[in-house]
Amino acid sequence: MNVVDLIKSYGSKTVVKEVSFTVPKGKVLSLIGPNGAGKSTVMGMISRLIARDAGVIDFEGQDLTKWKSKELAKHLAILTQHNNVQMKLTVRELVAFGRFPYSGSRLTPEDNEMVDKAIAYMELQEYQDQYIDELSGGQRQRAYIAMVIAQDTEYVLLDEPTNNLDIYHATNLMRIARRLCDELGKTVILVLHEINYAAFYSDYICAFKNGRIAKFGPVEEVITKETLSEIYKVDFEIMNIGGKPLTIYY
Repeated sequence: MNVVDLIKSYGSKTVVKEVSFTVPKGKVLSLIGPNGAGKSTVMGMISRLIARDAGVIDFEGQDLTKWKSKELAKHLAILTQHNNVQMKLTVRELVAFGRFPYSGSRLTPEDNEMVDKAIAYMELQEYQDQYIDELSGGQRQRAYIAMVIAQDTEYVLLDEPTNNLDIYHATNLMRIARRLCDELGKTVILVLHEINYAAFYSDYICAFKNGRIAKFGPVEEVITKETLSEIYKVDFEIMNIGGKPLTIYY
């Protein structure tokens, strides 16, 4: 996926300004930056949930706007910040929605097998007949990710997936994101506010400031005292824990 000169404005305010980068395939890429930096807007344009004003998103050799929705959904899955299912659904029924691009509402034996695998992968077997609204926040988030896994796409987009989760569930979720890449070969793109999660679990970082890319590259090139202090306007110190950078800001 190649992103070239993306621009997005709301009225007189331009919130994304000529953003360009290439998504490394088969890696975990995190988009970071302060509130209002443009990272979630860029994610929205990559997932085609937000229309771009200018620029190109080349996805598998074709402009993203040229893809038919059903075909795109076989290659790219998005989990947004707000997942409010109004229907009374069990975990299994929710996960089965991931197969909709392939078979609609008539699941085939292959679809059911994929649903079984996704539920098992997220260790939700004992909850699969429970209703979504009966689960804890962490369990619900795992169910939504199981739905994404059942969709069986090459690209998985997670927009602020750790929001409203405690440290235990947020850390587990980031481990899952890492496993989607390492074990299932997915390309994972996340929007994150937690810099240490981004530093520890990502391969690449795209750091935004004022609607532009301030720095893009491997974790060790972006997660530096100088870069982070400039982006966030607070003082940072960087320590190395097990070969991974850990940030402290003050």
